[in-house]
Amino acid sequence: MELRKVLNGIDNLKGKGNLEIDINKVEKDSRLIKQGDLFVAIRGFETDGHDYIETAIKNGAVAVIVDTNCDIKKLNIPENVALLVADNTRKALAICACNINNNPSRKFKLIGITGTKGKTTTTFMIKSILEKAGQKVGLIGSIATYIGKEKIQDNDRTTPESIDLQKLFAKMAKEEVDTVVMEVSSQSLKLDRVTGSDFDLVVFTNFSKDHISEKEHTDMEDYYNSKLKLFSMCKNVILNADDYNVIKVKKLIKDLDIKTYGIDNSADFLAKDVTVQNSGVDFKIRLNNKNEIIKVAISGRFSVYNALAAIAVTQKLGASVDNIKEGLLEIVVPGRSELVSNDRGLTIMIDYAHSPESLENILKATKSYTKGKVISVFGCGGNRDNTKRPIMGEISGKLADYTIITSDNPRFEDPESIVKEIEVGIKKTNGKYECIIDRIEAIKRAIKIATKRDVIILAGKGHEPYQEIKGEKHPFDEREIVKSIIKEM
Repeated sequence: MELRKVLNGIDNLKGKGNLEIDINKVEKDSRLIKQGDLFVAIRGFETDGHDYIETAIKNGAVAVIVDTNCDIKKLNIPENVALLVADNTRKALAICACNINNNPSRKFKLIGITGTKGKTTTTFMIKSILEKAGQKVGLIGSIATYIGKEKIQDNDRTTPESIDLQKLFAKMAKEEVDTVVMEVSSQSLKLDRVTGSDFDLVVFTNFSKDHISEKEHTDMEDYYNSKLKLFSMCKNVILNADDYNVIKVKKLIKDLDIKTYGIDNSADFLAKDVTVQNSGVDFKIRLNNKNEIIKVAISGRFSVYNALAAIAVTQKLGASVDNIKEGLLEIVVPGRSELVSNDRGLTIMIDYAHSPESLENILKATKSYTKGKVISVFGCGGNRDNTKRPIMGEISGKLADYTIITSDNPRFEDPESIVKEIEVGIKKTNGKYECIIDRIEAIKRAIKIATKRDVIILAGKGHEPYQEIKGEKHPFDEREIVKSIIKEM
């Protein structure tokens, strides 16, 4: 594609060079550059792409985009290489990625889901319902990327980098999907990964404390304002009426076409008579001027909110009431309230709950139907927001009958230090607990003390098949670990 067309839509772009040259692809990693490519220099958390411009040119870059803060004179860009200067190279990268892939998100309906919790489950619910309606659906999120029933890849981040995202969109457009539903993280919005994407409908599930750290958001205001960027990209919005921080979007951004959902407050999609059971949850809702009973295969009050968001989206996209009922009744989401079958007849649940609110939700939901004890096994990730550690300890101490504090992706931190910070919170309660740093041993201990009347909740890792320690991801699939422990016993 001609460089001029690749750059189309980037504001305040300055530079020199031949804009009629052909560009093969766009890259931000100099190691991936080949002859005829465009290199975009990004200032990252650990490395600065401007330091690798010379390498990119040696590898074949015929054009380079830099930011306004770099010293152009020191770059020594050859005359035959086009040099462009952008205010924001991350945004420029995203726009170039859209253009060189022929703006694929315009070729299908694109649904974006943001919020602190519920993004993954809501996307899977929407996919399930739309497939019942006969649509071919693409899904991009923290677990994996799917086109229809086929898993394309496992994902290690919620929202891919802009280059990778647009390539996925192009693949989905080529395979003629009708709708793509994706999780849109606050980090992806802050770092312009989804800039240039053509959203048809966006959802804000909820907002609570999470993702405050050196490499994420500086504070809650930064976290919230990052979320808000999505609602300047799309006028068709669905909001949780029961969350103050969500519903105030109405006042902050004008001229939006808004639909709401909720349980406690007046809403366009209002759930009534909610019944939570260990096998799922059901509720009543008025759809097409008729009262309907909806059954969801995932238990907990939070599942009602996720289901309501999915109903609001899919009704707008033409799904019938029967499609909705069937899709929600059969929903399965890896690592979200996922039960692990076992020979001992124990109830062992794997859940991704890794924030104070999500841990509270899963414990409350489980407590409401458990005849015996709720045994909570959890830890907190290293090199992330450490203020939530004592909060989560206190929550588990108050709600669980027994807590085993353990390790969860310690990364470059000392696992024992993380556990001690969690312990500060649980000591404020009368909750019974013990600390076992080794997560396998912690799971083994929970299984040993559990009876058939109890529920073991392995919280935090969910779908993740690894344990991240000192920059390495070690295999750690809790489903397989549970089965192995029980087989040994």
